[in-house]
Amino acid sequence: MPAAKEDRYVSQYVSRLGWLHRRPRRVAMLSVHTSPLHQPGTGDAGGMNVYIVELAQRLAAINIEVEIFTRTTATDLPPVVELAPGVLVRHIDAGPYEGLNKEDLPAQLCAFTHGVMQAWAGHRPGYYDLVHSHYWLSGHVGWLAAQRWGAPLVHAMHTMAKVKNANLADGDTPEPAARVIGETQIVAAADRLIANTAEESDELVRHYAADPGRVAVVHPGVNLTRFSPADGRAAARARLGLPQDAVIPLFAGRIQPLKAPDILLRAVAVLLGEHPELRSRVLVPIVGGPSGSGLAKPEGLQKLAARLGIADVVRFRPPVGQEQLADWFRAASVLVMPSYSESFGLVAIEAQAAGTPVLAAAVGGLPVAVRDGRTGFLVQGHDPAEYARVLRAFTDDPHLSARMGEAAARHAQSFGWDASAAATADVYTAAAQAHRRRVRSHHG
Repeated sequence: MPAAKEDRYVSQYVSRLGWLHRRPRRVAMLSVHTSPLHQPGTGDAGGMNVYIVELAQRLAAINIEVEIFTRTTATDLPPVVELAPGVLVRHIDAGPYEGLNKEDLPAQLCAFTHGVMQAWAGHRPGYYDLVHSHYWLSGHVGWLAAQRWGAPLVHAMHTMAKVKNANLADGDTPEPAARVIGETQIVAAADRLIANTAEESDELVRHYAADPGRVAVVHPGVNLTRFSPADGRAAARARLGLPQDAVIPLFAGRIQPLKAPDILLRAVAVLLGEHPELRSRVLVPIVGGPSGSGLAKPEGLQKLAARLGIADVVRFRPPVGQEQLADWFRAASVLVMPSYSESFGLVAIEAQAAGTPVLAAAVGGLPVAVRDGRTGFLVQGHDPAEYARVLRAFTDDPHLSARMGEAAARHAQSFGWDASAAATADVYTAAAQAHRRRVRSHHG
C-alpha cells in the first residue's frame, strides 16, 4: 500500500477513535413537570429545578450545549428562552397552562412528545447527541425521543415510586401503579441511570432490577458562591428582622406530608412543654408553600401550630428566591429536615454551605449530606421527642450552632457543581459508547 494511502487510513482510524470516545456536544434535557425557570418551593418546583439549572449551566461551561424541554405553564412565555450562554429552555404546549396537577400530567405526555418532535424536525439528523431525562414523566418522553433520534438515553429518577411508597407519611397518598410500571420501563431502556447516592443506586438495582453496570453515582452539587457564610448570622438576622439572641430552628421546603414539617412543630411543642422558660427564646420559621398532597389542606400546618399552642413562636413565610433563601439558612441556628424520603436533600448541603448545621431524618441521601455529630445530627425515625432532644442541645449550648456550622461549611466545599458536571459529562461519554456498541451488535 502506498505510504500516502496508508497515512490516510491511519488518520481516518485515529479520527474514528476520537469520535468513539468524544463526549456529546449537544444534549436534549427533558423536564416535563417542572420548569427550570420556576422558583423552588412553589408548586412542584424544588431541588430538581435547582439541579437542572445548575447542571445545565456548568455543562455549557465545559462546552456541552444544553436545550431544556419543559411544559408551557403560562400564556406569556416565549417559545425559547436563553437561560445562560449555551443553555436554551424550550417551552412545549401540552395541556392547560395553569392549574394542572402533576397527577394529570401522564395524559399530556403524548402532546409533550409531539412538541419535542416538532422542535427536532427543524434540525438536521443527529442534531442532539444525547437525551438526558429527569423524573419518570420525562423518562417516558426521553425513551421515545432517544429511539426516534438514534441517540443514547441517560435518565435521572430524582425520586422513585417504590421507595416513596415504602416510606409513606401518615395521610400521604401512595404513588400509582402506572408510575411504578413507567419507571420499570425506563430503567430497562436507559443506556445509563444517574443516581444521587450509592443508596439510590442500590435501590434501583433492588427495586427495579437495574443493571449495576448501567448505574452511575453522581452527587448533586451546591452553588458555593451563593450559599456561603458570607457576612455571618448576625447580619442575616438583621436583614430578615429576626431576634439576634433567639434559637431558630428553620424548615425550608415544600409543605407536604413527605417533607414532614409537622414533626418540627410537634418537637417544638414537646420542647416548650418540658421547658416553658424557653418560649421567649425560640422562633420557628416555616419557609415554603403547599405542594403535592399538602395542597389538599394548605392551612393544615397553621392549624396544627394553633392546636399545639405554639402559634406565637411559628412564622409562616412564602417561598423565597435563592439569594434570600441563603440568608434564611445563615440566620438559622439549625435547619430541620424530618423528611420521610429524600433522594439527596439538596437543601441540607445548601444550609451547611451557608454555615448552618442540619438536624435531619436518617433517610435516603441525608446520611451522605450530613456528617452525624459533626456537621449536624441524624435522627432514626420520626418521633418528635427525639427531635426535641436535639433541639434542646442547641438551646443549652449557645456555641453549638457556630461550632458545627464551621465544620458544615467545610464539609459542603466538596459538593461543588463543577465536579458534578464533570462527572455527568463522563456518564454521557460512557452512555454514548454503550449505545454505539448496542447499535453495532444489533446490526451485526
